[in-house]
Amino acid sequence: MKQILRNARIFTGDEILQGRDLQLADGVIQALLPPDKTVDAIDLNGGLLAPGFIDCQVNGGGGVLFNDQPDTSAIAAIAQAHRTFGTTGLLPTLISDDWASMTAAADAVRAARRDGQPGLLGLHFEGPYLNPARKGAHDSGQIRPLDGQAMDLFSAKDLGVVVVTLAPEMVPGETIAKLSQAGVRVCAGHSAANYDQTVAALAEGLRGFTHLFNAMPAPQSREPGIVGAALADPGSWCGIIVDGQHVHPATLRNALAAKSRRHMMLVTDAMPTVGATVGAAGHGFRLAGQTVTVKDGRCTTADGTLAGSNLDMATAVRNTVALLEQPLQEALRMASLYPAAFLGLDDRRGRIAPGYCADLVLLDDDLKVQRTWIGGQMAMH
Repeated sequence: MKQILRNARIFTGDEILQGRDLQLADGVIQALLPPDKTVDAIDLNGGLLAPGFIDCQVNGGGGVLFNDQPDTSAIAAIAQAHRTFGTTGLLPTLISDDWASMTAAADAVRAARRDGQPGLLGLHFEGPYLNPARKGAHDSGQIRPLDGQAMDLFSAKDLGVVVVTLAPEMVPGETIAKLSQAGVRVCAGHSAANYDQTVAALAEGLRGFTHLFNAMPAPQSREPGIVGAALADPGSWCGIIVDGQHVHPATLRNALAAKSRRHMMLVTDAMPTVGATVGAAGHGFRLAGQTVTVKDGRCTTADGTLAGSNLDMATAVRNTVALLEQPLQEALRMASLYPAAFLGLDDRRGRIAPGYCADLVLLDDDLKVQRTWIGGQMAMH
């Protein structure tokens, strides 16, 4: 079914266009056209139409933690909660857990993909093959060596895009190369890898870094460490949590200046409180047997350890403009085009151009979400 969107400023991924109609059909962008007043259209009232946001690290939302409920209904609830904040594509993220939970998460993603769950792009396993010294809020009892069974699970071809966060120094040599060759996007995180170890992992095919700066040692003058290697490498992607809590804005501004352009992407690391009503994990939740409290935008355990975030992608975009002093167009690319490139999907997501998926977000002048489209299907927010 064809639909025409009219009267919006359209951010294509490269520039903002005025005075164009956007034609959608069969879930795909067909054309950018001069307005034809003889054709019925949906009036977008001068809002900003941008590529839908893509979030590679979503632990929960709408009162649901994926670890607690690794099934299709949880995926649907999480995707719906984040859609209200402009996220039209995401990876449910399983934090370090037992083997049964890992296989249940994979089965849930398979089933949800068969059912055509809107917004589901794949699956992110964050752990459990991490460095216990940098575990953060992960359950130390679940952290363990990687085995062949896990390699087979990660390499499955029916899960969409698979991202695996691991500590390079904790896995055998060639592990990253084998996973990368199987199409897995391997990221370093919760790691104490030194500079040389990280450079070696990059040579094996390490594709990115999970929540840069968090759960990894800070660079030193004579040991740049994992962060220094991440910022110096031109081809990998760094996920950053721009909530004003996880990393000081000045540190992130310096990182943006250091890293090769188009390789810093926004992630939320969102927990169940995002999009939840009070009483449905609105103020806190349980994680790995610990109570996590949300106060002043921070998700923390009893000892003050950060445990994910209360961030949504629309707020991350606003913060990138306000706190990181980035142009709006770059903030939007960090929320859509760059994550699409990291996932290998930038030939069909992250831009408004003919042939691309009709995954869109409409923002008002305050960058608040008004409507979204996934595969051309519109929802009001």
